[in-house]
Amino acid sequence: MAVSLILITCLGFSQTKTFQNPILPSGADPYSTYHNGYYYYTHTLGNRLMLWKTKNLADLKNAESKLIWTPPTGTMYSKEIWAPEFHIINNKWYVYFAADDGDNNNHRMFVLENKSSDPFKGTWEFKGKIDTHPDRWAIDANVYNYNNQLYMIWSGWEGKINGQQNIYIAKMKNPWTLEGNRILISEPTYNWEKQGDLDDDINPPHVSVNEGPQFLAHNNKLFIVISANGCWTDFYNLGLLELKGDNPLDPQSWVKHSQPIFTKNEENGVYAPGHNSFFTSPDGTEDWILFHANDNPGEGCGTKRSPRMQKIEWNEDGTPNLGIPVSNKTILEIPSE
Repeated sequence: MAVSLILITCLGFSQTKTFQNPILPSGADPYSTYHNGYYYYTHTLGNRLMLWKTKNLADLKNAESKLIWTPPTGTMYSKEIWAPEFHIINNKWYVYFAADDGDNNNHRMFVLENKSSDPFKGTWEFKGKIDTHPDRWAIDANVYNYNNQLYMIWSGWEGKINGQQNIYIAKMKNPWTLEGNRILISEPTYNWEKQGDLDDDINPPHVSVNEGPQFLAHNNKLFIVISANGCWTDFYNLGLLELKGDNPLDPQSWVKHSQPIFTKNEENGVYAPGHNSFFTSPDGTEDWILFHANDNPGEGCGTKRSPRMQKIEWNEDGTPNLGIPVSNKTILEIPSE
């Protein structure tokens, strides 16, 4: 009996040290923040903001969760809540998200603040809309402190009509206010980021997309990883912008790599990988990507998208090497503790 108990215990221990993707059955636009020994995770739910808390991001299915905020009805931010991200800025918690009144044309970015050091406690105060100049359709806010200056990047329309999504940047006066006009730093130009044919009665026949921008810093280099193509296509993928210089507000300083850095892998059964974020292992020695993807072709932007994670490496030139999306059958070791 003792031998059996030891065997069961060892098997249980070994199982906690490995995992397989996806880490949840559903969840688009995954994002995590590491704080005081815990990962705080979220993804798009559409009608509310939820936060999960866990020491092991691969074990999200058993994580503690908390409803952070439900929007009031009848406002410009009551519906279609997309791509929330939780950030710690000046020892306060902020959550950025996009929302509208039920009409996608009215999507804008919003922010909540919590002064508690524990995001599961305290009060989440609605700080309001992130005003962009000019005021245009905007989603997928991401913020980063570079050389003691806070910047926001996001995906938006050039004008008031859907047709193309670009990446914009602006300085921030504070965590809820932008400074100056938005600056265009990326638009779909290569063929690998212009796959976006549509067949419905609501949208244009084609929309080229750059969205889901994420700052990524490594060894004094600054990058932005973008999601390209329509999420409704199997060609949804990741591209790379690299800052050449020290001024993030100079459009000429952002150089887009000519090829995508993370794409679908039919052999591994991973389609439309994208809208990612990054995190480090608990001991700080490993860098990981967190992203969503579909298991089958043609599953588009719906609830079939599921969150996945895998370790990344770095090329000799300092650029990120994301590898290829691994199969759901691949057994992976959890991030180094």
